[in-house]
Amino acid sequence: MAFQGSLKELPLPDIIQLVSVSGKTGMFLLESAGTQGKIYLREGRIVHAQTGDLTGEEAVYELAIWKEGDFVFTPGKDTEVTSIQKSNTNLLMEAARRIDEWQVLSKRIPSTRLVPVFTHQATTTSVSLTPQEWSLISRIDERRTIEEVAVSLGTSPFEVCKTVYGLITSGLVDLKEDLNRLGTERLKEMTTDQLSGLAETVHEQARDLLNGHEKQVELESALKMSRTELAGGRGVDAILDLVRADEKMVSAALGPHQSKSFLRRVEELLKAG
Repeated sequence: MAFQGSLKELPLPDIIQLVSVSGKTGMFLLESAGTQGKIYLREGRIVHAQTGDLTGEEAVYELAIWKEGDFVFTPGKDTEVTSIQKSNTNLLMEAARRIDEWQVLSKRIPSTRLVPVFTHQATTTSVSLTPQEWSLISRIDERRTIEEVAVSLGTSPFEVCKTVYGLITSGLVDLKEDLNRLGTERLKEMTTDQLSGLAETVHEQARDLLNGHEKQVELESALKMSRTELAGGRGVDAILDLVRADEKMVSAALGPHQSKSFLRRVEELLKAG
């Protein structure tokens, strides 16, 4: 018999512990904001996981950050792939550590859509770099986002953020905006009233993701600022400022996956005009 529910009501680590105690074999199917993830258990032990381009341990760590979405556990559904050797306890402890660590990283790296760029100091200073830093720097072309750099390295955005954080602290790398990808050309033809309605709709996406979270209250200051900017004639820039503020809040509270989910929703709204 399938076991299903909401990640908001029952976090993934709790779900896994509940099922693993019984020693069951089966598959968790998780869905959140249009993204799927799968975690396979064999006799109660996690043996394989996948979400997007991530597999194994990295997939479990990414899925453990999800605070929203639904899950279904199907008993008896096994896999021939074994990509995880760690115990459930070690996996979940590492997942919890990463969640805590993201609270620190997100203060300097509010979004994985940002583009790493070299600072002037990087071209004039001689420094000693770790192999991970060298590998990352070789992928920085000042066009690719953190997400895209992670894909090129075959690792997770979280791991790239850890390295980028160190390079930012050393003054070698900075981050630049790349909101042009959202496509704002159609917005330039909209009236102030239309933009105000769009701002409300954009903000509703962040409210939905942070529903029930302690940081939800802090969201409203961003919308108030947007209204003031729109009234002052800032137009499209006011919408982009709202997107930045809301995304930063979602990222800090829920992690990079939900931040990415928020931007996908916004992109669809902006395309619709």
